[in-house]
Amino acid sequence: MKKALKITLRIVLAVLALALVAFLLVRFVFHKQLAERLYDIQYRERVALLRDGGEYAPDTLSYRFRYLQDTVDARRIREYFRLDTLTGPAAATWDRALALARFVARNIPHANQQNYPQVCTAVGLWEYTRTVEPAFNCRLHAILLHELLLAEGITNRFVTCLPADSLDHDCHVVNLVWLPERQKWAMLDSDMQAWAEDETGTPLSLAEMREHSLHGREIVYRPLLDREKDFDYYRAYWAKNLYWFECWETTGYGRENNNPIYAGRSRIIALLPPDFGGFSLRPTDVRTSDDGRFWAAPESLTTE
Repeated sequence: MKKALKITLRIVLAVLALALVAFLLVRFVFHKQLAERLYDIQYRERVALLRDGGEYAPDTLSYRFRYLQDTVDARRIREYFRLDTLTGPAAATWDRALALARFVARNIPHANQQNYPQVCTAVGLWEYTRTVEPAFNCRLHAILLHELLLAEGITNRFVTCLPADSLDHDCHVVNLVWLPERQKWAMLDSDMQAWAEDETGTPLSLAEMREHSLHGREIVYRPLLDREKDFDYYRAYWAKNLYWFECWETTGYGRENNNPIYAGRSRIIALLPPDFGGFSLRPTDVRTSDDGRFWAAPESLTTE
């Protein structure tokens, strides 16, 4: 009887030891491989959902994107942040945009802030991180970078990138920067500290990222800062949030800070797959499936 108990105890201990070894292998040895596999499955499922959304279609809905410049605000921001020390006036637009995005990424990490800032301007957001909380979310990142870029005379808009599932509240907000030298848009993400390129090194727009995902073309993600970065999660994350997009019809300084200049200019323009109605949109907002017009080359900055 005692011998049987000893044998049983040894078997139990052996099983527990094997279980512990298996746990340690999964936790410390195979964790990265398992995570990569999971993200790859998510990526494929989300790209399939993009394909099921159908092709965009032209329409004749009336809207007009406008990009407002204010020389007083621009000068105030340039002086406050000493932008002349961050960018060179002779540098290409993309190089200047990257310099500003790196400045934001280096100084303000990502976090879901506990207290929403009362002043959503470049200066107000910067001072918030110095006096209230040191970090904030992607939307506030994009608003801050939006105004820094405007102060440099760089046309851009901040775009909300959303999933198909209305119960999934994890969307993403980034900047879309117009590069006149290349006559194209480019995505910049100071919050998650990255941008996207094609295989030739050309920066990609949100529209191009979506098309590359749909057609299995390579997207190369680059880190804004000189740090090792694993983009497996980021790749799957973008596949989810390329389903539909929305942005203000009119953008400029203090866009989300009750600036009176936006009175009567509060429409959101949403680009959606056909037969998809989106969610959390107001009756006055514009729902379009005309990607050609939504992503068209911008008008020049309008000074008011």
